[in-house]
Amino acid sequence: MEGSHGWYRALPPKERSWVGLVAQAGIRSFIEWFTGSQDQAHVTADVFGTAPRELTRSISLGQTLDLVRTVVDVVERESMGLAARGDEVKVREAVLLYSREIAFSAAEVYAHAAEARGAWDARLEALVVDAVIRGEADDSMQSRASALGWGTTSDVCVIVGSTPSTGAAQVVDQLHRSAKRFGVEVLVAIHGRRVVCIVGQVSDPLVTASHLGDHFGDGPIVVGPVVPHLYAAGRSARAALSGHTAAHAWPKAPRPVSSDDLLAERALLGDLPARASLVSRVYAPLSASGGGNLLETAAAYLDGGLGLEGTARELFVHTNTVRYRLGKIADTIGYDLTDPHDAQTVRLALAYGRVAPGPSQRTARPARREL
Repeated sequence: MEGSHGWYRALPPKERSWVGLVAQAGIRSFIEWFTGSQDQAHVTADVFGTAPRELTRSISLGQTLDLVRTVVDVVERESMGLAARGDEVKVREAVLLYSREIAFSAAEVYAHAAEARGAWDARLEALVVDAVIRGEADDSMQSRASALGWGTTSDVCVIVGSTPSTGAAQVVDQLHRSAKRFGVEVLVAIHGRRVVCIVGQVSDPLVTASHLGDHFGDGPIVVGPVVPHLYAAGRSARAALSGHTAAHAWPKAPRPVSSDDLLAERALLGDLPARASLVSRVYAPLSASGGGNLLETAAAYLDGGLGLEGTARELFVHTNTVRYRLGKIADTIGYDLTDPHDAQTVRLALAYGRVAPGPSQRTARPARREL
């Protein structure tokens, strides 16, 4: 074995001794079977039971079959010199028959090991996803994530969709296969009627969600913001889960949709971070730009419902001025007031900003004097 396989020579001494024990047990078991009744070419578990289960992590199934082939070649060559005259064919057939059983037994050992690792990995995966949802980035979550190969995974986001009618195990397997095909890492857990998918190594989260979208059930698919690593994914998970609940308030929402595009709907459900984001992303920039003219124009355009000309009359400015300011508003906050959904989002942001303005915002609009 040392002369035929370079990877065998690279094994630590302890693991090479384990392989030697397996080979000796196989040869001993063959002799006992050959000299017995030979009713069944059955390989007992003692052949592979001499080595610990950890050996399957060090030696692949292909390498094990290489070793079986080497041992069988040696046994066949040496047994020819020990066989009685006329029994050479019988011995050769016995070696071939027994080597086939050895190969099947090796495959069975690796299959059981793979099933055990798969079940254990699935439990770890569910625990990591639950910890991310709860925001518990403690040492236990980090150790479990590292065991799953997520210790250094970056550019992470959370995707939430509905659970399909197919079995939960099938959904998880399909998402893993698709993610591998598209070059991303995933952790998946089924939470009742929701599928929570943590995706790593993301370049474009919406494109990634589109690739994985066929494996979710009917209804919205919401993508949380991208965060640097898994231990900050709680923020993305909370946004995605909140957005999935609120997405039904926007029947024409795209699939998939970013959780940031659902700030207004999330705020209506009492999502405080969404309300704070609306104020900081919309109300505050409008208040600080153009001496308050953009805020005044947005309020007049949205609250009055007067269109360009009506807003111009309300503000005593030219129509082109209103048109210019609307373009400036879109450049400043990223929302187009001529779009119905964007207009609704900005209207709610203005309302939340008026209800709870910050210290720097109280001077943006003069307080109404009570009579």
